[in-house]
Parts: sequence; C-alpha cells; structure tokens
Amino acid sequence: MKVINEQIEIDGIDKQILRALMNDARTPILSIARTIGISGAAVHQRLRKLEDAKLIVGSKFVINPKILGYKTMAFIGVYLDKAMRNPSAVKELQEIPEVMESHYTTGNWSLLIKILCKDNEHLMHILNHKIQAIKGVSRTETFISLNQQIDRQIKV
Repeated sequence: MKVINEQIEIDGIDKQILRALMNDARTPILSIARTIGISGAAVHQRLRKLEDAKLIVGSKFVINPKILGYKTMAFIGVYLDKAMRNPSAVKELQEIPEVMESHYTTGNWSLLIKILCKDNEHLMHILNHKIQAIKGVSRTETFISLNQQIDRQIKV
C-alpha cells in the first residue's frame, strides 16, 4: 500500500485480501493467507494498515429486511424551506428507524432519503406522521422501488 497525493494505492496482495473478505467477511485469515501464499500475520498486518488508512471502515452482518416483513423500499426527495434547516432535519430523520440513508444533494431536493417499510400503508404513515411533520419540510416526492437490481461495492 502506498499513499500518493492523499490517495491510497493498493497492491495485488491487498486486492486479493480485500476481494476475499468482500465476498465473505467471515473467511478465516489463515485461509486467505494460504490461498495467497503469505503468512496469517502478514494478512493481519496488511488489514491493520488498510484500517488505519481508512480504506476499510468496518465489517457487518447484513440483515435481510424482507424476512422481518419490510417489503417496501422507497426513495424520498425532501424539500426544505431553508437550507439552514438541514442539520435539524437530519437529526430528526435519524430518530425514524425506517430511514436507512440520507443524502444532502444538489438539484431540486434538499435531501434524498432511503426508507424501508412493511407495506404501502406503513410508508404512508411514516411520510404523513413523521417525515412531513419535521419542521422545515415543505413537501416530499416519493419513488417506490419495485426491485433492487444491482447491489455492490466499489471494485478493487
């Protein structure tokens, strides 16, 4: 790994380690080490350096929301009456468990949020009673996702 102009350049070994873990984060370090042909300690050391450089920012289990009954995904463009309301609006959005992501955007909306709901009735309740009740939200524009067709990370 090299740092050039504040960007990280990773080598082939780093890429192999990252690909293995991106494919399955529970892959044993020793298994990766054997596949690549280096020691387990070398894999640990490289991973520590990649974490310190902030290239790896965590690992997590991914929950399938459909199994828990969350079958409606929607993207909502949120119009704020004033840009200065952004921090307080985001703070209130963080209190709504169904809000999965929030993005400060250019264009027509002030925010673009992604939410998961159990069904359309649940979505309507969240919109009418929680999101549109936030001070400064002047209106919203909702797009329901019919099917997520691509879900991936950046390629290394």
